[in-house]
Amino acid sequence: MVKTAVAVPEGQHFILSSLSPSPAQRRLALAVLLTLLAAFLITEGLLSTIQLGRIEAFVPAYATAMFVSDLITAVLLFAQFSILRSRALLAIAGGYLFTALIIIPWMLTFPGVFAPGGLLGAGLQTTSWLYTLWHAGFAMFVIAYALLRDADPAKRLWRGSAAAAILLSIAATAAVVCALTFIVIAGDALLPRINLDPVHFSTVWLYIAGCLVLLSVLAVILLWMRRHSVLDLWLMVVMSAYVIEICMIAFPIPARFSFGWYAGRVFGLLSGSLLLFVLLYEITILYAQLLRAVSAQRREREARLMTGDAVAATIAHEVKQPLTGMITNADAGLRWLDRSTPDLDEAKTAFEQIVADGHRAGGVIESIRAIFKKDTGNRTSLDLNELIGEALSLTHGDLQRHRILIEVERNAQLPQVRGDRIQLQQVLVNLITNAIDSMAAKDGARVLHVKSELRDGASVIVSVADTGTGIGSEELERIFNPLFTTKSGGMGMGLSICRSIIEAHDGQLWVTANKPEGAVFQFTLAAHGATSAGASRGEQLDDLPLGSCAAGGKAAMARSSPAMMK
Repeated sequence: MVKTAVAVPEGQHFILSSLSPSPAQRRLALAVLLTLLAAFLITEGLLSTIQLGRIEAFVPAYATAMFVSDLITAVLLFAQFSILRSRALLAIAGGYLFTALIIIPWMLTFPGVFAPGGLLGAGLQTTSWLYTLWHAGFAMFVIAYALLRDADPAKRLWRGSAAAAILLSIAATAAVVCALTFIVIAGDALLPRINLDPVHFSTVWLYIAGCLVLLSVLAVILLWMRRHSVLDLWLMVVMSAYVIEICMIAFPIPARFSFGWYAGRVFGLLSGSLLLFVLLYEITILYAQLLRAVSAQRREREARLMTGDAVAATIAHEVKQPLTGMITNADAGLRWLDRSTPDLDEAKTAFEQIVADGHRAGGVIESIRAIFKKDTGNRTSLDLNELIGEALSLTHGDLQRHRILIEVERNAQLPQVRGDRIQLQQVLVNLITNAIDSMAAKDGARVLHVKSELRDGASVIVSVADTGTGIGSEELERIFNPLFTTKSGGMGMGLSICRSIIEAHDGQLWVTANKPEGAVFQFTLAAHGATSAGASRGEQLDDLPLGSCAAGGKAAMARSSPAMMK
């Protein structure tokens, strides 16, 4: 059953046979061609009359290198054909396979390599005619490639099995090489005399060389007229090197083992290897692109997982405090109701606080969504002194439980800032909660110092200082990283969220060491609206008991549940 060809993959535009040459590739091809021409002129001018001796190992080494190079090139081109199903690619792959196979009888029949007159029953003319058929045949394959490139689109692609096409091409090429070898050996006596002896050529060789040059030039012209890809560009360079090789061997001294003959063989090896180098370079580039794509895909997947973890950890971290308040107030309300004479007013107050905490939890979740959506729709003018009071009120229970003294220093002339109330409140609550945890882990004085001040008349700075365990120097660089924590039960998201919120408000958040112990977290926000640059009227509250919190927080504390304040 005949298989239909699959659709050409979109990635074909990254393959050498379909990719258009860049200006840099054109310049490189031109530079290679000019180098070959320069070497040709030097060889044909200054060194053309030098006759060297026979180097016994040269022909076997040259033939082996050519065979390996052309065979690898053919394999790579067949691989590209299996992807693109292009008949033109099949033709040029067959051409390189043809040169790889025909060089075997050429080497076996070369006089003096394996036998004085060559193997396989070769005659005097056999090797030269095999060389002629070698170069004429490859030029014909290149011409077929150029013509098939612009064939009818319906006939441009192979519609059958790619494996069957490759096997058929290999079998047909091998059969042609065997047939040509047999004909040349069998008809050696009937063929025009190219060789006068094992070293010197007759004038017939000059005419044959001219025909080979013309055929190669025709291939270059067809490629030039139909050039579309990087493969076309480098095939033109290869055929130009073929022309130079033939001219070096034929002119000015038509003889083997001259300097021009050796140089021509070197040019032949270069021409046979040029496309191989380009293909290997292409494979390296494609492999590097594949690695980068796989790495990028892996990083993207890890980023998605990290984002999911961050969202989950953020929600758990931020909702934990409102839920704790709801549980505490619910427990207090049940106790008020469980008395022999229920205190309905106290229970009602507790339940109202549960509702307030529920709304606050909802606001926290919406705030988290706004962080990840970069939403700025809920921003209003805010009084940071009032937010500080509310944050102290929300953390009142923990402050009282750990017997922490509060120092609040606020600037009465502090201008308002523009921001999201819930988000900025969460920043203050997180910083205060971290300070409480740090001080709870050690004995000694426990003092929380919260300060607000105006800086340069254009921004507001808030400081939260504690006398806790502090932060090690090696942890300062990582303290704001997501999922990094110094607490045994921490999630490592609080400070990362705080920095994200402050930076989303065009501010900065940083930490420094407190003297003599502890840490100071500070953040700045741009002042909103007209500000007064007059002297600030600071109010210092030193060593206050917990119930004497800053005046700015009294209103918020009055709204707090009595159960939390007791």
